[in-house]
Amino acid sequence: MWGRGVGLRLGEVVCGESMMLEKKEVFVGMNGVKIGKGEGMRAGLYNSPSPTPQQRRKDLGRRGSARRRPSYVSLLLIAGLVFVGGFVFVGLQWHPSPSHYVPGRVTAGDGSNDDALSLDSLPRQLGDQMTLCKSYAVIAKENNNLQLAWHLSAQIRAAQQLLSLAATRGTPVVWEEAEPIMREMSALIFQAKELHYDSATMLMKLKAEMQALEEMANTAATQSATFGQLAAEAIPKSLHCLSLRLVTKWATDEKLRNKVQVMQNSFAPKLTNSSLYHFCVFSDNVLGASVVINSTIMNANDPELLVFHVVTDAVNLGAMQTWFALNDFKGVAIEIRNVESFTWLNATYVPVLKQLQDADTKSYYFKSNSQGGGEAQKTALKFRNPKYLSMLNHLRFYIPEVYSKLDKVVFLDDDVVVQRDLSDLFSLDLHGNVNGAVETCLESFHRFHKYLNFSHPKIKSSFDPEACGWAFGMNVFDLVKWRENNVTARYHYWQEQNVDRTLWKLGTLPAGLLAFYGLTEPLDRRWHILGLGYDANIDAESIDSGAVVHYNGNMKPWLKLAMSRYKPVWERYVDYQNSYLQQCNFH
Repeated sequence: MWGRGVGLRLGEVVCGESMMLEKKEVFVGMNGVKIGKGEGMRAGLYNSPSPTPQQRRKDLGRRGSARRRPSYVSLLLIAGLVFVGGFVFVGLQWHPSPSHYVPGRVTAGDGSNDDALSLDSLPRQLGDQMTLCKSYAVIAKENNNLQLAWHLSAQIRAAQQLLSLAATRGTPVVWEEAEPIMREMSALIFQAKELHYDSATMLMKLKAEMQALEEMANTAATQSATFGQLAAEAIPKSLHCLSLRLVTKWATDEKLRNKVQVMQNSFAPKLTNSSLYHFCVFSDNVLGASVVINSTIMNANDPELLVFHVVTDAVNLGAMQTWFALNDFKGVAIEIRNVESFTWLNATYVPVLKQLQDADTKSYYFKSNSQGGGEAQKTALKFRNPKYLSMLNHLRFYIPEVYSKLDKVVFLDDDVVVQRDLSDLFSLDLHGNVNGAVETCLESFHRFHKYLNFSHPKIKSSFDPEACGWAFGMNVFDLVKWRENNVTARYHYWQEQNVDRTLWKLGTLPAGLLAFYGLTEPLDRRWHILGLGYDANIDAESIDSGAVVHYNGNMKPWLKLAMSRYKPVWERYVDYQNSYLQQCNFH
């Protein structure tokens, strides 16, 4: 293979100024001698004579010269690279200054153009500086540096006016306009930083302020709970005045006492007639009991079939007798009795009375209120409410014994208002249960585990923590089933188990949940609307459609702290033209 000549074709040789290309085929032999095509064919590759040394040097010089001479393609490539490099160089060197306006660019509403989001755009820089100035202005005011705050605000207004002017005229912000404002804002920002108005310092200050505010909020919440509890427990001056005037009238007017005696005697046949509609109200509040009875009568379809059984204490007995004797209640039978006349209600029979005589119990209800703070103190405040110590509050568990000849009664608290006829309650089928009540478990905090201590083995083994709670205030009691199931004995049992207050803390509802467990029939929620004494967000439609609305909570309707939105419902059944109410400044 190596014995033969290798042919290399050379073409496209540049010929003179005409740039004409002439094709000439040349072959180079193994010895480097160029020969034409005719000569090569004629002389052969192996038979060519060997060149002299002078010829070799001359040929090598020509070949080197030929290799160093650039081709036309190389020249074009080099020229193109130079052109592109120059274009890029000129493009990088040319950059419009902030004062140059580029025609055809769309400006935004604040006078910025389409590169407003770039870091070096004037509107962007002005906006960033305004943000910093606003923050430092607030911090300066908090540190009582009003002069710095004023200067910062002035530069903010100047920047806003500049951006507004640029937007109005439709041209971008120019450097000559922005530079003085930006320079002044930069100086003010530097000054603020020198005053340690930096983020780290402010975070520490804000954290300290938040902790202080949290402590103040906790203190205020505790004070609010204390004042609210005291207001709820206290008897308003007007209500106290009413009781005193009525008692005075009872004590000094013998004719009135005789009239009351005659009325009570005339009511006697109705008091034990099970075919009538019997309602129980246990209260020492004259006006509250009056509203309950008045609203029930005014909304009844057959008022003559209603019978009310009111039980109060000895202090308010004369006031109750006087009030219901002097006012017209459409001739409805209203029995008024004194709880202290029930001699069988004594410490031997009633566990609550026995516990109230115990020194530890008295200490728990009163002295423990000064201990602790926060939620513990707010919870302890509830224990001071006298209703938890009043036998009138516990009398509801002895209704079958108080009214031994009745078969069914409706129990009403003295803070409710009746808006519908309640006679249908007496024909409700309780399906063998004792208590008909509205359940409150639609709210998660009204289930058994919120009232009872389920860490106690007796509670845990006997009751379902997710069982539905229900409400006292409007209850239908089947006294026949009550006696059959001996509910009062069940109540006594759990009260005795809770002598150390480990099953529940306070109130009659937890005891009722245990005593009536498995014996409660849920009623339609419209029978009993709850929360008017603490919830400001009850739907107006729910209140209007409710048969009974209940002001449970501290904001009772006869108190100054009552919610004004709900108070008209109660005041509708108060006769403010009554002479006794006017004398005691009820309005």
